[in-house]
Amino acid sequence: MTRLIPLLALVLFVSACKLPNPYSPPSQPQPVPGGGPTLPPAQEPQPPVESMPEPEPVPEPSMPPPGREYQLGSASRSLVNQAHAQMEGGNFVGAAGSIERALRIEPNNPLLWIELGRVRQAEGNYAQAENLGRKALSLATGDPRAQSSAWYLIADSLRARGHAPQARDAEDRAEALTPR
Repeated sequence: MTRLIPLLALVLFVSACKLPNPYSPPSQPQPVPGGGPTLPPAQEPQPPVESMPEPEPVPEPSMPPPGREYQLGSASRSLVNQAHAQMEGGNFVGAAGSIERALRIEPNNPLLWIELGRVRQAEGNYAQAENLGRKALSLATGDPRAQSSAWYLIADSLRARGHAPQARDAEDRAEALTPR
């Protein structure tokens, strides 16, 4: 007990001392080492808030304005062509890898999601092909051609799993979007 009293006194003494916060700016100019004159820190002039124009939003490059069609960029087009050749050779894993590389370049392009869905469909993974078609559909706003392709992918996937009525509904939606 007698050891705790000096320790307690020391703790109270230290807590009573006000130490400056090293993270707050000094309220008074600090002396310069070497004894030179002390100057207040320089502050940059700030322009008035009203004079700063609002930046205009920049549209994403793969999102076309309504009424326009999605296109593949040259790198993505090359990767899709490579994937088609890989699929013809039965290399579905390689084809999926090529499309996934293209998706890293253009992640919001529904045409690439449709292509990946076609690869999954060729592998026999119809549920994933349907999901990829639905992903493409969610991205294809304003592009009836891409929406139609997505609905056809969904219809084919549903039909392959024995869901004929739902497949027919999806096909009807695709046909309604197809220009005549």
